[in-house]
Amino acid sequence: MDWGLKNRLSRIIKPDGRTVMLAIDHGYFLGPVHKLENPSKTIEPLLPYTDALMPTRGVLRNCVDAGKDIPIVLRASGGNTIIGDDLSNEEITVSMKDAVRLNVSAVAFSIYIGSKYEHQTIINFSRLVDEGMEYGMPVLAVTAVGKELEKRDARYLSLCCRLAAEHGASFVKTYYCEDFEKVVKSCPVPLVIAGGPKLKTEIDALEIAYEAIKRDIWQSENPVAMIKTVRAIVHDNISFEKAKKTLRTHKGRR
Repeated sequence: MDWGLKNRLSRIIKPDGRTVMLAIDHGYFLGPVHKLENPSKTIEPLLPYTDALMPTRGVLRNCVDAGKDIPIVLRASGGNTIIGDDLSNEEITVSMKDAVRLNVSAVAFSIYIGSKYEHQTIINFSRLVDEGMEYGMPVLAVTAVGKELEKRDARYLSLCCRLAAEHGASFVKTYYCEDFEKVVKSCPVPLVIAGGPKLKTEIDALEIAYEAIKRDIWQSENPVAMIKTVRAIVHDNISFEKAKKTLRTHKGRR
């Protein structure tokens, strides 16, 4: 890797090899999703405990304080909506020049393996990697499966992650699953675990965070307490039992 690309990636992935990435890009296909109706209000209290933020350029420009020193992983794909015919019909929506203009640390693009538009998303992802190499910009591959959640098993996700790495991803965002160590071993670049669907309780989310080292934060009823606890799991290696106690303690300090 060139120095610039290494430097950008090092801002996202901390020296312990881990990161707490807060993804708030859901509005690009879901619109004003619950608890992101006002992105500024949701983001502000969580920033001190976040290693990296993953927004769209519209939210970044209008809802994130430019004075904050927070690495940005910019959503660079879109063109689909939740009410459209096929969620996998995505294209590149942000130029690399605009990403550099926004001083982001990486750009993110979804690849939909096994979908109708698989070929389109893989080719466009590869083009984005080429552009990123010209500017020293890391590209995050998001291994999306859309509505077909049943595909989230180790065999399928190993295929997705390895394919993303083979096409030049600097790192990959994927889902947690049983036998996740098989996914990790088959992917030669760093993995970030996606939050996935909202779970029934915060404890359920913490349990998966303990298992996978990451989970949902901003849709929690206690988002600041949740992100503090997830951060302790990720960077301090606390146990699941201690995580539950830590969450209760932080909730009591609201």
